[in-house]
Amino acid sequence: MTREEIRMQLDERHRQFAGFISGLSDIDYLYAPEGKWTAAQQMEHIYLSVKPLTMLRLLPGFVLKRKFGTAHRPSRSYDEVVAKYKRKLEEGGIASERFKPRPVTLAEKARVEKNMLRAVKKLDRALQRYSEAQLDLYILPHPLLGKLTLREMMYFTMYHVQHHEAITLRNLESRSFV
Repeated sequence: MTREEIRMQLDERHRQFAGFISGLSDIDYLYAPEGKWTAAQQMEHIYLSVKPLTMLRLLPGFVLKRKFGTAHRPSRSYDEVVAKYKRKLEEGGIASERFKPRPVTLAEKARVEKNMLRAVKKLDRALQRYSEAQLDLYILPHPLLGKLTLREMMYFTMYHVQHHEAITLRNLESRSFV
């Protein structure tokens, strides 16, 4: 995928997720099966995972290179990144503390959505600073997947939001109405 396709997909997928979550009834927005996150927390988690990536708009390439290094291999495809993420989840991978959402109230609904969409917009602006070649050159650490090129991190971010939308939908569908 090109940088422009990635930018479009990031925006589209996060807006779709925001629309899905914000369109839930109050009861569904706050519902979670035992030990699972509410829809509100799913959105907060997505915000927490995108927020660190917004720092890319402040960091020139030479800083990324010095801090994290550069890739010594070609970027993986979208499908390869997704497969690796799924494998890590199957092996028991979970969100690290930094990315676990706190309880979210109904009164915070608009704020949580606004924060997430604002972070995605900042990420979009950051991506405009990097060339196609730089997306495959610079790396960032991912807490579960290890070192990823910027392109791979964007692929992960694109998939991650859909993954959590699917989890939310499954959680709501599994609800028993007694």
